[in-house]
Amino acid sequence: MNNTTYTGAAKSFRINDIPLKDLLRQAEHGDLQLPDFQRGWVWDDNHIISLLASISLSYPIGAVMTLKTGNPEVKFHPRLLEGVELATHKEPELLLLDGQQRLTSLYFALCSSKAVPTKGSRGRKLKRHYYANLNSCIDSNSDREDEGIVSIPENRLVTSNFGRTIELQVQTREQEIKAGMFPLDIVFDTRKTYEWGRQYHSLGSSSEEGKRLENWYTFMDNIVHPINEYQIPAIELSKYTSKEAVCNVFEKVNTGGVPLSVFELLTATYAADNFNLSEDWEERKKNLHHLPVLRRLKATDFLQVVTLIATYHSDSSPVSCKRRDVLKLSLNDYKKWADPVCNGLRQAVEFLHGEYIFSARDVPYYTQLVPLGAIFAVLGKAMQNKVALDKLRQWYWCGVFGEMYGGSTETRFASDLPECVDWITKNGDSPRTVKDAQFQAERLRTLRTRNSAAYKGLYALQMKGGSRDFKTGNAMEAHAYFDNNIDIHHIFPRRWCYRHNIPAGERDSVVNKTPLSSHTNRVLGGYAPSDYLARLERQYNINSTTLNDILCSHYIDPETLRQDDFEGFFKQRFEQMVLHIEQAMGKRANRDSGT
Repeated sequence: MNNTTYTGAAKSFRINDIPLKDLLRQAEHGDLQLPDFQRGWVWDDNHIISLLASISLSYPIGAVMTLKTGNPEVKFHPRLLEGVELATHKEPELLLLDGQQRLTSLYFALCSSKAVPTKGSRGRKLKRHYYANLNSCIDSNSDREDEGIVSIPENRLVTSNFGRTIELQVQTREQEIKAGMFPLDIVFDTRKTYEWGRQYHSLGSSSEEGKRLENWYTFMDNIVHPINEYQIPAIELSKYTSKEAVCNVFEKVNTGGVPLSVFELLTATYAADNFNLSEDWEERKKNLHHLPVLRRLKATDFLQVVTLIATYHSDSSPVSCKRRDVLKLSLNDYKKWADPVCNGLRQAVEFLHGEYIFSARDVPYYTQLVPLGAIFAVLGKAMQNKVALDKLRQWYWCGVFGEMYGGSTETRFASDLPECVDWITKNGDSPRTVKDAQFQAERLRTLRTRNSAAYKGLYALQMKGGSRDFKTGNAMEAHAYFDNNIDIHHIFPRRWCYRHNIPAGERDSVVNKTPLSSHTNRVLGGYAPSDYLARLERQYNINSTTLNDILCSHYIDPETLRQDDFEGFFKQRFEQMVLHIEQAMGKRANRDSGT
């Protein structure tokens, strides 16, 4: 047996070649189990046949990876491999990190007398027993995967003609032997295998005795011995491996599956202390997701806010919510801060409503909800005054228009929370997010789609500034937003712009867009502004002065719009938008020399 140990700073692992039957025996006795964050077993019938064929031919099937248990700081809730049953609970010696699908398939097929619950190529649920066709397996010209390894239904009958014709029946040992179908679930049982071979040898006539004995010995050499002697490379991680390292390792080796989240790791960790994190989150999610702004909030977002606050109040660790910090979040800290976080997020929603952000799709940076929720959770009632809210608004809009949350954000979260709290409560220095934020005026020409945070921010600022609907004159409050399907639409319609050769960059820029109801947008159609403004006045009895006031609420110069003067309109509205961004950020925008 190869045994190589690699040791690094505070962690080590060993690589061994372990007999397959020993690994499966460890699983059967509960010494090898799964960490509860592992997802369910999903292999289909064809995969299992191919795997069994590879084992019987001594082909490599890849390594497995295990984690030695015993580290009190890295304690995962274990569960048995599917198919394994124990009378009493047993703490495992090893946890299987990589190899679940292969080992579970092999345990079912080679160690369990029960039919294997699997599925067909089209996903239909099946239950199967696996056999080795003796005659095919001793034929050097036979394909092991196509003919040698056979999948048989749970009732051990293979039929045709809609069940009326029996093609193969192996419901008794005698029927198995007559058909030359060796049940693979006895391959590790020496006594049962010997008895099957003895009966196979004695079942034939005296003239066949020598031939059957030779066939049996060949079958033993081709199937039974290779499976019994098969060894799998096993990488065993030291019990001192950190949770963060386990997460990293699992994601790298589990390339064929869905990446593992810290939420799943913490769920397994807390389960060891009889706390069901998944159930707790589901209940909190119901209460949070009924608020439209929070409908995209994920479990990992919630854990980041909790971790940010827990580390903020800790004397032993810096403020942080990176993955390694979330993995270190204790159950006591989670229980202590989860409720304040829920309250903080609800206060954050109220704040965003005040900034005219009413739904998840309109939140400029969803990541900014993490520090925002944390700030409200820490300060609570201290945020219920104008001075505090004005400072928070400046921080928020600097983050949006400075586009500060588009990349890696955990480091910024860690500075935002303490700096904003000090700024608001102790009149300390302004946060780095406020100091560092800069808005390039020319950025307006490139803001064309809702994917941009600054684009969404301008949309909200226009509504907050008192934008009124062209047709009804109603202010775009929350009820109007939801009742009238408010969205961003072109002011100079695209069809008009095409006809007048307006460059695409200016045509689709946010400067040529504004929030309007879907009903009003249909009135605009593809007409020139002078035409649709006249139609609004005529059909809805709106006088020119009133309509001009409505246009001004959108930062639109009525005169240039009524004259279909796109260039004049664009220049004037560009300047108005820059001005309102400067007011929101509390600082001047950067301008190119020619702007």
